[in-house]
Order: sequence, then C-alpha cells, then structure tokens
Amino acid sequence: MDNYFYQSDQLETILVVDDSVENLQVLTALLRDKYKVKVAKSGVKALEILETDPSVDLILLDIMMPEMDGYEVCEKIKSSPATIKIPVIFLTALNESSDETKGFKAGGADFITKPFNADVVLARIGTHLELQKERKRADELLRVLLPDNVITALIDKGSYSPETHSNTSVLFCDLVGFTSISSQLTPHELIQELTEIFTAYDDLAIMHNVTRIKTIGDAYMAVAGIGSNNNTHAADLVNFGLGMVDYLHAKNGKSSIEWKCRIGIHSGEIISGVVGKSRFQFDVMGDNVNIAARVESNGRPMSVAITEETKSLLFPEQFQFEALGSVHLKGKGNRELFFVTQR
Repeated sequence: MDNYFYQSDQLETILVVDDSVENLQVLTALLRDKYKVKVAKSGVKALEILETDPSVDLILLDIMMPEMDGYEVCEKIKSSPATIKIPVIFLTALNESSDETKGFKAGGADFITKPFNADVVLARIGTHLELQKERKRADELLRVLLPDNVITALIDKGSYSPETHSNTSVLFCDLVGFTSISSQLTPHELIQELTEIFTAYDDLAIMHNVTRIKTIGDAYMAVAGIGSNNNTHAADLVNFGLGMVDYLHAKNGKSSIEWKCRIGIHSGEIISGVVGKSRFQFDVMGDNVNIAARVESNGRPMSVAITEETKSLLFPEQFQFEALGSVHLKGKGNRELFFVTQR
C-alpha cells in the first residue's frame, strides 16, 4: 500500500501520510465514504503527490516516520505557496505539551492521538474542513473587492502603497433613465435587475481582462491596465464596453423593461490606492479618471464614446470611429471625442 486514490462523491480530498499500513487501512476505511482519500507511506511520497497535485483540502500526517519525520514534512508543506494554506493534522502517539508546541511551530493545525477514536477523527477533520471552506469564501470575496496584486501586498506587508499607472484606460457606464425605471419597480425588483446587469458586467470584465472598481447606484466604473504591463488595455476596455451594450440589447429582447446605458472611456495615467482602514476600498483617482466620467456624460445611449487618447491606442482594422468633433467637457475644456464600434 503506497500511493492509492479512493474517491467518493464529496469534493474534499484528504491526504493520509503514515508509514504503518495498518493505520492507513484504518483511516481509509473510516474516511472513504465521506471524502476523496489519497495515501502515502512516507513524507517523501507525500511531497511528490502534493507537487503533482496540490489541490488537497486537508492532510493527516504521522509524526514518527523514517527518513523524514512529520515536523519536517509539515515545514516543507508550509514553505510552498501552492500548499501553505492546506491544514495539517498530526497523527501521533505522543502526548507531551512540548511535542504539540513543536508541531504548531512547524505549521500544524491540530493533533489526533493513536489509537484512533473514530468520532474524534471525523469531528476534527470536519471542523478544519469547515474552517478551510470559510477561508476560501473569504478569499473569493476579497478577490471580488480587490485586485490580486493589492491582496498580495496587504497579506505580505499589511498595507498597499499608492501606485501610479501610466498605461491604463478608465471606463464609466451609467444606466440611462434609471430614475424613471426605478419608480416603476418595487425595491426587490430594482435590486434584482441591478444585480443581474452588474453580475453580467462582472463576468464580461473577467473575459476582457478588466478590473471592476466600484458601482455607485446605477453607475459602473472599471479600468484596464493596472497590476500588469498590458499594452492592449484600450482595446480590452473598448471591447468590454461594447459587450456591455450588446448584453443590454439581448436582455431587452427578453424583458418588458428596456435598459439603456451610456459609456465613456479615456486613457492615461492614474493613481491607485486603498482608501479607509476599518472598511477599506480599492479606488483609482486622478485627472484622467475625471475626464473619463465627463466623456460618459457627453455620450449617447447604447454607444461607447472615447477620447483621442484612447483612439490612438486602437488598431483601425479592428474598430471604426464616428467623430463627434470638439466637445466641451465641464471643467476639462474641449476635447475631440469619437464613438467606436467593432468592424
């Protein structure tokens, strides 16, 4: 018995590491009806399994093993970014507090003593798997609110220093006639409609490598080009904006409510930062953000308006343009604006 894989209908995968065939058999028999179970007879084999497939939800790890003991295996697991978050429960016949201290310092989450009590084993595994689910849900929520590079900075340093991004594009989208439509809907219906629209926009943002910054009532703000050296940020954001318009056309064809949006895009340098402490929010700011907002307010329903700066970053063979001429933007002077569509 060395490296076998027992599969059930549950999603959770448990890796059991013990040099005793008898212990592996006991634990496999106990767990195989509730979890996917992988087993390894040594720490070396366990690390090989994790290197090949780190998608393990929990590890049961014997301490007293030849060649490499459980403490050393746990330290290696916790030193790898791919496996650092996997909870490790030590299997041990030891019961001195110094052994537990050593295990926790190595990165262990809990201990199960031998001989195994089935109820204790299942209860502790269940507890740590539930905690792991909560951590994953928290991580997913965080990734909705913050870009990956901001999350990494907050985790590693506890703070995110403001950054200047020179190659970015900013989009503002506003739902036209929102006040009139909202007066015809119940609060529940209104929130349901906005949730459906903005969820679709979020899905489009992922497809086009765009970061949603925030929504304010019926307004949606997004950027492309932050957190990466993205030379296609203007095209990505224009395609995203055109996709937003296409989505509303499709939605209106199946609904009694006719939604329309107005979209404006501008490209240039912006500043990003995390605002607040107890209730922080990732935000972008700067003169070019304000210009993008003014472009949106001077556009027309179900069209994407862009500035000359954004147009200069687009390939003419991919897009076609309709000149609006020189348009006065409140507080920003006159600028050449264009409507853009795909060829």
